[in-house]
Formats: sequence, C-alpha cells, structure tokens
Amino acid sequence: MTERTGRVGTLTMAAALAAGSWLFAGDLEDGIDLFRQGKYAQAETKLRQAAGPQAQAYLAGALAKQKKYGEAEGPAKAALAANPTDDVAVAALGESLFGLKKYDEAISRLSDALGRNAGLAYAYFWRAQSYDKKGQAARMVADYEQFLKLAPKAPEAGTVKGLLAALR
Repeated sequence: MTERTGRVGTLTMAAALAAGSWLFAGDLEDGIDLFRQGKYAQAETKLRQAAGPQAQAYLAGALAKQKKYGEAEGPAKAALAANPTDDVAVAALGESLFGLKKYDEAISRLSDALGRNAGLAYAYFWRAQSYDKKGQAARMVADYEQFLKLAPKAPEAGTVKGLLAALR
C-alpha cells in the first residue's frame, strides 16, 4: 500500500462517514416533516434512524401521538436531559405520563419545565389534564387559561374553551 493509496482510503472512509451523517440528518428532517404532517407511524420509522436530542424529542412525540406512551417516555426524558425546555419533548412527556396515568410525575416534570420556560403551551395543557384527574379544578382552569393565551389556535383550543365555558 502506498502513501497515496492510504490517503485515498482515508479520504474514502471520511467521505463515507460524512455521507452517513448526511443520511442521518436527512432522516431527522424527513421525520420532522412527517411528524408535522400528522404521519406519526412514518415519522417514527425515520426518527428511529436519526440520532441526537431533537430526533429523540420528535420520536417521543410520534410515539405519544400513536398512544405508545410507555415507549415515548424514555426518548422524551432523554431529549429533556439535553434540553430541559424542548417544546416537543415537554409535550410528548406530558402526553405520555398522562396516558400512563402518572399524574403526579406529569405535574412535577411539567412544573419544572414551566419554571424554566413559562411559554411552553403544551406543558400547561398536559398539566391541566393531570390536575383534572387529581380533582384540582382551580389549577386545571388556570392552566387551561394559560394554554389558551399561548396557543389560541391550537387544535385543542376549541375543546378547552368549551370545557371552560361549561364550568362557568
């Protein structure tokens, strides 16, 4: 093997590694696009091939939307370990803990996230849901009102407005 051949081999290996990283970046972008289109099963497939906290956040979101709450909890917590206020990971963790009936943990973790960033609309939404299950109506109402201030056009906004109107 000549020095020139060794270099070509090294360059070829570096190019292959770079291409692999690019492919994973493509999986992440594709997965996020599919998630945003509501194609959660397809997003899950792409996101399982991607790496990093953002991939974990969106994977958790895709799993939670498919009601795979037990599977969603781990990636959501991993994403939040890297970025404690990632809005997608916070929403996925809230939804998964609520779905698993871990209301106290949901309230605690969502309160922690809100202490770091009070602009996380879905942290209020899922904490309100958990407060409801705990019979804490006043806290539920306060969180739903905050959710509506932050996300007045969210898909859940109409239902929340109807619930709040019925309580008055």
